Amino acid sequence: MNTMISSLKHSHSTFTSSDFLPRKRSAVKLQFSPLHIIPNSQKGHNFVPSLTSEKPLHISSVENFSLSAKPEQKKPVTVCNAYEAERSRPLDMNIELPDKQAAQKIKIGIYFATWWALNVVFNIYNKKVLNAFPYPWLTSTLSLACGSLMMLISWATRVADAPKTDFEFWKTLFPVAVAHTIGHVAATVSMSKVAVSFTHIIKSGEPAFSVLVSRFLLGETFPVPVYLSLAPIIGGCALAAVTELNFNMTGFMGAMISNLAFVFRNIFSKKGMKGNSVSGMNYYACLSMLSLLILTPFAIAMEGPQMWAAGWQNALAQIGPNFVWWVAAQSIFYQLYNQVSYMSLDQISPLTFSIGNTMKRISVIVSSIIIFHTPVQPFNALGAAIAILGTFLYSQAKQ
Repeated sequence: MNTMISSLKHSHSTFTSSDFLPRKRSAVKLQFSPLHIIPNSQKGHNFVPSLTSEKPLHISSVENFSLSAKPEQKKPVTVCNAYEAERSRPLDMNIELPDKQAAQKIKIGIYFATWWALNVVFNIYNKKVLNAFPYPWLTSTLSLACGSLMMLISWATRVADAPKTDFEFWKTLFPVAVAHTIGHVAATVSMSKVAVSFTHIIKSGEPAFSVLVSRFLLGETFPVPVYLSLAPIIGGCALAAVTELNFNMTGFMGAMISNLAFVFRNIFSKKGMKGNSVSGMNYYACLSMLSLLILTPFAIAMEGPQMWAAGWQNALAQIGPNFVWWVAAQSIFYQLYNQVSYMSLDQISPLTFSIGNTMKRISVIVSSIIIFHTPVQPFNALGAAIAILGTFLYSQAKQ
């Protein structure tokens, strides 16, 4: 707030008349005072007549003070020099976010946008591969193998710094890898049996699993609006399921198991990443390698090389050389979108990660319906919309 001249009682001192002459504003250093604005026309003060009575006078620096004693004055006062202001107005008190905090929010936003775009591309190529080559266990294994190979090459060529790990790190990572392997295979099995859009509509119920697991297993509590927001999520998923034209129980259960597994993965990941120096990108690279070791023997047991060889030849005969590109693309984009998502998880909470993961499904659902010409019933679309609305309400309730 602008400040003005005021009078203070001080014994045996006053200003000389020359001190009341206006000074050039450029030569004055302002020192603000908490004194309130007092009109110039207030009686009892000896002001210079040339100054206006409507504009405030700003207090100048202390080096402008000049004291001289005048015994003949009955009421000595101490007056400071001042200059006339253009106008009186309050100080602006706008508080802006620090640059570092604003940059961090932009960085997370870029992570999320890139994550969603890469995920859309992955889902398109993944579904194309599964339509021609219905072997989800091998497809899942190839995705993890490709990612592991990419990161090993990056470390060997010094494109990325190799992480420094110890036995304790791998011990902490093991439950994360188990959950990641189950979630990855279950989602791939689901998409091999049903439409991509249906799998992601069911997987939009992930926040419900996240809240329930956090509440009953971790003992966390949430506000009432958070629990209420779960109703449209669960109701929307249920409506979409019962109205799905090509409903398949294996596909439905695969999506549900994937939800539960990924919630545990996110919770374990956040705990595992606390206090260790491994970055999100390297953390996911180590996770992929460990998951690959876990998955490979199960993939061989469930499908086997003979089935893969026969299926591969059949896919090449139907699709041609493009099939090889589809397999490579789905594997590469799977690694890229997961790396970016883990770079995001390094900055946010597991629940926020689940919200971002659910909102990402909007773009996946819409793009897959357009590309694969998936037939959608009105009630099926309504169920998807209700589930997505539930995730929005959930995110608002969490703020």
